Amino acid sequence: MEKFTKLRSTAIPLPIENIDTDQIIPARFLKATDKVGFGNNLFRDWRYNKDETANNTFVLNNSKFKGSVLIAGDNFGCGSSREHAAWALTDYGFKVIVSSYFADIFKGNALNNGLLPVQVSPEFLKQLLEKVQSSPETEVIVDLEDQNIVIEGTDAKQSFDIDAYKKFCLINGYDDIDFLISKKDKIKSFEETIA
Repeated sequence: MEKFTKLRSTAIPLPIENIDTDQIIPARFLKATDKVGFGNNLFRDWRYNKDETANNTFVLNNSKFKGSVLIAGDNFGCGSSREHAAWALTDYGFKVIVSSYFADIFKGNALNNGLLPVQVSPEFLKQLLEKVQSSPETEVIVDLEDQNIVIEGTDAKQSFDIDAYKKFCLINGYDDIDFLISKKDKIKSFEETIA
């Protein structure tokens, strides 16, 4: 995984509540086991019409919005436990998802795949969505080390919670195996003391 400490990016607003994992990546695309390519089908049924032409009313098809931060409505990632949802979001290029609530399993899957779910208050989320929708050039600053998110050009700032272990892993670019490997010398030393 890539190391994550601080991100400054424009954002894509998706003010829809209760976005479930089947909307993020429809079940018919779950046959692959390689993480690469899932971004092509992210929000597939919203991004494309039935005739496979682009749905020009969907935000990901609107060229004025871009960035590696997705701002979603409340209860993001509900539904089934498919890890492919996190794969699709990261493969598309998102590094941060902002919402006022995340489904627990999705949150875990996101963190395990280097995608930072930033949970904010409903009031901050509303302010952020309004600012980005009216001014697409607005940048969002996400500081993982200090655990806060800032709307550039405003006084709006909010702290967010994250599990200390997952924070450590993201900052160091570790997945669970990388973390264990980083402790190899300590593990070996411990094993020698009990042998």
